[in-house]
Amino acid sequence: MPHAARELYRSANGDRWALVLDDALDRPQILHEPNQASGGQASRIDIGDFLIRDAHGPQHAELLRLIGSLVE
Repeated sequence: MPHAARELYRSANGDRWALVLDDALDRPQILHEPNQASGGQASRIDIGDFLIRDAHGPQHAELLRLIGSLVE
């Protein structure tokens, strides 16, 4: 996981999601690191796309909780 990352969620099967800054685009993205059994190939996705696609998982809830904490 990059040093400028904030882990959002780690599943029981070893998948990890983190909030990272894309240096080239200068905007935050979600980094998904699947477990080795799933291939282990990391991918990045824009936050908006992450929240739209299958947005009912605990990783999505944690991102929304983090965003909400910014305005408390």
